[in-house]
Amino acid sequence: MANYQLQMAHLYGNLLNTYGDNGNILMLNYVAQKMGVDLSTEIVSLEESFDPKRYNLVFFGGGQDFEQYIVSKDIQSKKESLIDYIENDGVMLAICGGYQLLGHYYTGAHGEKIQGISALDHYTLSQDNHRFIGDIKIYNEEFDETYVGFENHNGYTVLGDNEKPLGRIIEGYGNNGRDQIEGAHYHNVFCSYFHGPILARNERLAERLINTALFNKYGATIDLALFS
Repeated sequence: MANYQLQMAHLYGNLLNTYGDNGNILMLNYVAQKMGVDLSTEIVSLEESFDPKRYNLVFFGGGQDFEQYIVSKDIQSKKESLIDYIENDGVMLAICGGYQLLGHYYTGAHGEKIQGISALDHYTLSQDNHRFIGDIKIYNEEFDETYVGFENHNGYTVLGDNEKPLGRIIEGYGNNGRDQIEGAHYHNVFCSYFHGPILARNERLAERLINTALFNKYGATIDLALFS
């Protein structure tokens, strides 16, 4: 029997799975099992409530324009509970469209402004006939960790003053190709444009997500050196 139990919500997991990013769920389960943690996952989707006290982890992926538009409408009903979860240090990994929807808004393919939930202080514009595509490497100074992956996004994201980047660019484009940063980190929310999925190539980040959730629930962590 596992020493610890964690509950994870997969936001709109039946709608959002661009570039196989649901693989992050598989990686979290793999790492959790190795760490002696029983990680249970359930999808929270359309017309379903989100209980911020029920979950220890949240994964929020991205999707195609049509699905993301549907989600952008439905998620407004979950706005207050998601902000409550985030502001109380709930652990979340948000990729691409999920990252964008946590912010104030993003610009759709036809120039329309699509509202996010303003849980994080960023916004995303759309580029005309251009995408950021290719291998990417970033360095996170806070954790002294390097993350590698693949980016493929049209979005041009600008962080707010109270957000830290997930990392500084070593190689690639990142949030907007100009400010040399990628992703966002706010409280225990980690956002990125890395596909692939991100956790498959960055196991330390998966361990960090689980350890942070364990600390929130049990006041305990597992020595990451055991998995070096």
